[in-house]
Amino acid sequence: MRLAVALGGLVPVSAGLAGVLAGPGMLGAPSGPDEDSHWRYLSGLLLGIGLGFWSTLPDPARHTGRFRLLTAIVLLGGVGRLWGLVMRGSPGLPMLLALGMELVVTPLLCLWQARLAAAR
Repeated sequence: MRLAVALGGLVPVSAGLAGVLAGPGMLGAPSGPDEDSHWRYLSGLLLGIGLGFWSTLPDPARHTGRFRLLTAIVLLGGVGRLWGLVMRGSPGLPMLLALGMELVVTPLLCLWQARLAAAR
């Protein structure tokens, strides 16, 4: 479980940090100051989500509330991304992989964490 959380956390930590440092330019997207500001803010939230998951690493089974809250936040973000797919069409592969992390991998990790917590 710890390894899965550590590896899974690499995605939001690295993407969040890259977004904070590079802004929308990390995707080669042009942007004005407003879009840049919003992108960097959301990237900071993504970084915080990843760090939040990493904060459970000493003993993930003991952090059920934190794990569920972070999973709910990620899941809501995935629903937003899915809505964008429905409204605007399919994004590129990196965004589809992120969607898979948000709607499948993270909830499965949360279920695994709940089973570990219940077994204590």
